Amino acid sequence: MTMTFYTKEHEWVKIDGNIATVGITDYAAHQLGDITFVELPAAGKTVKQFDVLCAIESVKAASDIYAPVSGKVISVNEALNASPEIVNSSPEEEAWMARLQMADPAETSKLMRRERYDEYCKGL
Repeated sequence: MTMTFYTKEHEWVKIDGNIATVGITDYAAHQLGDITFVELPAAGKTVKQFDVLCAIESVKAASDIYAPVSGKVISVNEALNASPEIVNSSPEEEAWMARLQMADPAETSKLMRRERYDEYCKGL
């Protein structure tokens, strides 16, 4: 069963077994505006929870994307190299950025579920 969690920095992570698929939320994509570039992490990179995973640039700003969970990058979404605008059209589906082999599933306790994330966004 896949479970989805969110961070206060507007990343989402879909957990399926010990594989974590990471991207940014619709809220973040709209805040950034038109995405012009996604700097994907290197396969094999190891990150700790909330460390910088990769970066994203838009016509408005450049932002770091943080790892919602610790782990090792096992794949990246190469489609974003040629078409970074996918982040604007499908931020929470097609525009995943990296898949991680999770180091510690218990870290999800530091993340939010959708309902709590939606409430958090209303307060911004």
